[in-house]
Amino acid sequence: MLELTDVTKQYRVGEQTVRALDGISLRIEAGEFTAIVGPSGSGKSTLLHLLGALDSPDSGSIRFQDKEIGDLDDDRQSEFRRHQVGFVFQFFNLLPTLTAWENVAIPRLLDGTGLKKAKPRALELLELVGLGQRAEHRPAELSGGQMQRVAVARALIMDPPLILADEPTGNLDSKTGASILQLLADITEQGNSVVMVTHDMGAVRYCDRVINLRDGQIGSIDRVERADDGRIRTVPAELSESVPEQDSEDAANSESADDAGAVRA
Repeated sequence: MLELTDVTKQYRVGEQTVRALDGISLRIEAGEFTAIVGPSGSGKSTLLHLLGALDSPDSGSIRFQDKEIGDLDDDRQSEFRRHQVGFVFQFFNLLPTLTAWENVAIPRLLDGTGLKKAKPRALELLELVGLGQRAEHRPAELSGGQMQRVAVARALIMDPPLILADEPTGNLDSKTGASILQLLADITEQGNSVVMVTHDMGAVRYCDRVINLRDGQIGSIDRVERADDGRIRTVPAELSESVPEQDSEDAANSESADDAGAVRA
């Protein structure tokens, strides 16, 4: 669905040139939940911005559904973001004077849909994320987890095939964060792709793949495999097709998803 080939991006910081991404090549499939992990400064946010056409690469190719998006002009980038991508941010970015359903409806309103026409779909999505009874509440009347659920519903209002999530659990407690991650995982069952930047190693258990970035390059791409007892392990993507499933003894020795070791170095 989304393919990057030899993508580079650099920035000027004072007198220095920082190469944020250095020859990134990868493919995001439809219906896949992908985590992007790595230390600060590894290029995670830059990569997410390029995937969402919030920025353009200096070189290389970014193709979405076989169409080049890396060199779109400003108007076409804006159209791409409105119709093909849903964004979920760490700090929710809800408008405090609007109700929950009005916040969800904003992308439709910006696209020219009237408020009355946008409302039924906004209410439907709030039901989907478990907030049907909070539709008329404003952000100040919602908990952090509820605000993030509103943000997820807003990301879905245009029915985009790609959801980009930037540290979506960063301001949430572990229990609430887990519910948001499960919600994002459920979204992929409808065929949407979710790409998430995270520092939360526990989030790996909800994902299908883990992309490890180091110094603007891909250190590894691992697939997440789950045993019947709920434990997980990560396997290099190129080997996952040939590695046999774990038996119960192997699973018992697998790393817990809540450990940082669940992600390969």
